[in-house]
This record gives sequence, structure tokens and C-alpha cells, in this order.
Amino acid sequence: MFLSALPIYPIAGIREIEGKLIPSARPPLMERAGRAAAEDAVRLIMDRPGPILIACGPGNNGGDGFVMARQLTQAGRDVQVAFTSEVSNLPAEAAKAYADYLAAGGHLVSDLPAAPAQGWALVVDALFGIGLKRRIEGRCAGWIQTLNAQPSPRMALDVPSGLDADTGLPLGTTFRATHTTTFISLKPGLLTNDGPDYCGDINVQRLEIDAPAWLPAAGHAVTPALFHGQLRPRPRNSHKGLYGDAGILGGNAGMVGAALLAGRSAFWLGTGRVYVGLLDPNGPAVDFAHPELMLRQAARLPERLSALAVGPGLGTDMNAATQLAAALGREVPLVLDADALNLIASDATLRTRLAARQVPSILTPHPAEAGRLLGIGTEAVQADRLQAALDIAARHRALVVLKGCGSIVASPDGRWFINGSGHPGMASAGMGDVLTGLVVGLLAQGWPAESALIAAVHLHGAAADRLAREGIGPIGLSASETIDAARGVFNGWLIEAQQGPHRDGTRDARPLITLGNH
Repeated sequence: MFLSALPIYPIAGIREIEGKLIPSARPPLMERAGRAAAEDAVRLIMDRPGPILIACGPGNNGGDGFVMARQLTQAGRDVQVAFTSEVSNLPAEAAKAYADYLAAGGHLVSDLPAAPAQGWALVVDALFGIGLKRRIEGRCAGWIQTLNAQPSPRMALDVPSGLDADTGLPLGTTFRATHTTTFISLKPGLLTNDGPDYCGDINVQRLEIDAPAWLPAAGHAVTPALFHGQLRPRPRNSHKGLYGDAGILGGNAGMVGAALLAGRSAFWLGTGRVYVGLLDPNGPAVDFAHPELMLRQAARLPERLSALAVGPGLGTDMNAATQLAAALGREVPLVLDADALNLIASDATLRTRLAARQVPSILTPHPAEAGRLLGIGTEAVQADRLQAALDIAARHRALVVLKGCGSIVASPDGRWFINGSGHPGMASAGMGDVLTGLVVGLLAQGWPAESALIAAVHLHGAAADRLAREGIGPIGLSASETIDAARGVFNGWLIEAQQGPHRDGTRDARPLITLGNH
């Protein structure tokens, strides 16, 4: 079945859980973390020749590294430990781990040793943990640069040193891991912004801790388990009227293609009927590539729709603003994208009408659009993507997806989700229009708004991932190509929901996040 949605905790949440557990945990959490990291290291390098280098810092992350070194030494592995500080600077538990490592026959050096002739089997970053909020400079920055230059696998403990575990922003020189073993739970910064580029594959070692039992999680990593209940087979006795009427409002002069992309993706995801209302007075009367779509002028969209999307190719002229204002007054689930968001950002009356809606509203901004909605710059949005998404959701009383690396779905009630599917090839024209169509298509078919948004975001990335595995992209992938792939992935999910995994044992998403045994 589908992998359960893993909880995500910001640093404050992890600290709260640790504070409740550390006084009574047996074995201690540091012992558990170091042991789990050692086991991950053995699985990672297998029979790769050469010694293991562990770089330990002056805090508890360094203590985890000392426990790991002791475990590996006792298992007969060749381990070299470089320590940046003095034992007198270590916290009590880390100092004990240091002493236990030496008592087990370990030794350490105060500078990074030169790589052996055959290279390191593995280099391990145990320099700084999740609490780091300053730039890494000087000697430690030099160590990280040297570690990053090694051709061996590079493993980070808990979080790559230099990466903000809350925001995913690198703080100066940052360790670039091929694998990250993180403890207790996922952290937001591992999954969004620059985090995925620095973390590599992530293994969550829960350390025999059921984190949600100690602190309910507001955030989760997106998997199909979150919308599994909506993946139901259709009855054989079906007709198109059972599967909704979706409307797309957009397609101003020179931008008709955006509205067509949204309409096609909604239709190919199984919507019963799709109406595309175009603002271009000279727009086409038929989509000859997909004549199933019903094209008409924007003012002639049907009054009775199951869901409506406004924004793909909308423009910002007076007609666009008038059509958007009318759409905000409809008692129908609404998806707002692109220029619909820009118009709302610039018009207080539209913002008031949006916040007053009593039926679901979904906003799908990229970082620049998010900045306009919040009245801040794009850089400020990216500096704390999670908070920006939550602020937009609360301010506009809407569900929000802040698009980008690790797209963040936020709810007005403060819950949030981070999506890991997709790849850089999706940074191309029209991808947002396809996502809008996927969302409105699921809404039109009666999906709850939150499930529709989470599923569409995950499906969009999973479709691109499937195409990349088939040699279509990542570079040069077009938005149009993802529409057919999304249909295939979605039908695969329906089969798996009813019958279990595919017969060949494969899944649609590469497992970049795994769970350890502890």
C-alpha cells in the first residue's frame, strides 16, 4: 500500500520532543542516534574499500558522530575522526560519547587528514546540527569545502552542516550530502528551497520514538496516503454527468494556450465536461487537437459549474478584473492562479471578496506572486517559504500551494504539507496551467478541496518523474507532455488503491525518503 504521510517538525517542535524525552530515555537519544547512523553507514558503503572519515563538531551533533565512530570501530571498521574543538567545550552527553569512543580504542586528530590513496569509503558530517543559525566561516568552512570535494559518498547527520533546518536556506559554506540520516522526524528545510540539493537521499531514523504521540504534527510530507480515501473505482453504470463540469476562465489575447492547457489537463483527469471561457475576442471556437473541450467567450461560461479556475492567460485588463470579480461571487469551489492572483494583490476590494467567500478557494502562487499577495519581495518569501504559505492562507482564508522546490500546501487552520515529487525540468512555460487544470478537475469531480490540491500537486510532479524515467526530460520537458503522463500515474494510483502495488513491484515515485529500523 501507499507509504504513510511522514510528520514534519520545525526545530522548535523537535526541541520540545527532545525536552520531554531526554531525562528518561534509555538508552539515551544520542546513543540511539549514533547507533542508527552507524547502521546506515554500513548499508550505504557495503564493501566499498577505504576508511571512514567522521568530522565532529563542538556540540551534540559531534556527540552523535562520536557514538557512530565507536559503533563502527567496535564492528571492526577503519575509522578516522577529526574533531574541530576541545573536549572542554562539549556538552556533558557529547563529552561522554567522546570518552567512550577513546575507551573503545578510537583515536582522533585535530585537522582533516589527507585522503588515502584509494579514497575514503565514506565521509560523514557531524559538525553542526539543527540549531545552527549563523554562517559557517573560517576553519570549519574550509573543512566543509574539503569534504565536499571528496568523490566518495558523503553522509550528513540530522541535517547537512550549514543548512537551516527550518527554511532550507544555506548559511554560507554548506555540506553537500549524497545521503542524510535525520533523527526523530523530517524537518522542513530538508524538503524545500535548497534543502533537497544539499541533503541527497534522506533516511528518517525515528530512534524508537513515536513523535506525534509526544507532540501532534502540523506538517506532513505528501504521499498518496493523504488522499487514498478518494481513490475509488467508478461504477460501471456511469455517465459524464456524474463527474462534474469544470470551467476555465482565461486565455486573453496572445495567451489562449494557457487556458487550453488547463482545460486539457482537467479533461484528461476524468472531468465529465470542461468549458473554457476565453477573454480573447478573436479566440478559437474549437480546440482541434482536443475537440472534446467546449470553447466559448468568457462571458458565456455556464452558470452551473462544479468548479471554476480563473487565471491561466487571464491578463490584467479591465475585462479580466471584471470577470474575476464576478467569479469571486460564484458559490462554487474556485482555483485562482497567475494573473488572477496579481489582480487580487493589487485590489483591496477583490481581496475582501476573496476572504469573505463561504465555499473553498485555492490559490496557486509561485514565489513572485506570493510576494505580491503579501506585499513583500520574492527573496523574503524564499527566506521562509513555510511561513509565507501559512500567511497567505490565513490572510485570504484559502488553501494555498506555494510552488517551487518542495511545494508547500498550507491551510487557513495552520496545517501544512510539503511535496517531494517533481524535478527541475518542470521549470518551463505552461506547467502552472497544467497544475491548475488538475486541481479544478478533481474539484469538479467532487473531491474535498484540501485533498484535491494535495493530490494535484503530487500528481503533477509524479507525472514529470515518470516521464524523466522514460527518457522524456528532465531537460526540455514540455507542459503538454505531463498531461498524458498525469493520466497514467493517476490511473496507476487507482489500481494500487484497490489491488496493492503494481505486479512488478514498482511505484511511480523514486523513494528519496526512507524509514530506518529504529
